[in-house]
Amino acid sequence: MIIEKIINNNIVLTHDHKNREIIAMGKGIGFGRKKGDVISEKEIEKIFKIKENELLLKFQDMIADIPLEIVRLTDDIISYAIDVEKLKLSQSIYITLVDHINFSIERFKEDMTPENALMWEIKRFYPQEYAIGLHTLRLIQDRMELSLPDSEAGFIALHFVNAQYSTHMKETLSLPHIMRDIMDIVKSELNVELNENSIHYERFLTHVKFLIQRLYKHEMLHDDDTVFEDMMKEKYPKEFACGKKVARYIENETHSKITRMEMTYLAIHIKRVTMAEE
Repeated sequence: MIIEKIINNNIVLTHDHKNREIIAMGKGIGFGRKKGDVISEKEIEKIFKIKENELLLKFQDMIADIPLEIVRLTDDIISYAIDVEKLKLSQSIYITLVDHINFSIERFKEDMTPENALMWEIKRFYPQEYAIGLHTLRLIQDRMELSLPDSEAGFIALHFVNAQYSTHMKETLSLPHIMRDIMDIVKSELNVELNENSIHYERFLTHVKFLIQRLYKHEMLHDDDTVFEDMMKEKYPKEFACGKKVARYIENETHSKITRMEMTYLAIHIKRVTMAEE
């Protein structure tokens, strides 16, 4: 492979066999070299294939001044999330996460560790992503002997939520309180307590999370089955009314429109989660 650009001593820009731009990482791979020099595949520890040119340029700029061990650690965490936890992530995670982890470690070394006001909501509504955050803290402890606080696992979790929803971080930060408010609406409207440890509660959470994800991605269900909708209204009027109120709340918070079919399915899941508590 021929070096196109030296990013730092350990990272270079080159091309693969299909002439696609890639970032190659390896200890000392760029040291003492220049554009046009040849590198062997044996020297390459990791290849980053970022499809979007804008993201590729941002990633180059981002990792130029970040220590190799942090780039390695970040890549291992993302690989764990994809391969073990089976998350489908936007490639933007490579940029946002390496930047966040590097900044968090710098901040920790300066004894500056902010509180995470969303910790309860993150743990409750995004347990898988929070677990990845805790896994990240363990890796940092093992490799760098730094004990970052659990609040940092919550911040890391939000980056994985963001990379799944493909939203801006501002929208991601609003999701935990939206989830909490939805649960409060259901409990208030139907005068029921929900068992947060039950499988029915987890299924309802999952449905709401995917509904909001479809909303942000503009992939709403559009099958206008009015017969099914009318049946739900007649059979479960309280749950349907509650679903309508939840839908209106989500619309107000996200400035998007929920389809009638999505609202009907929401009512079904509300019926299921409340029926389990009867």
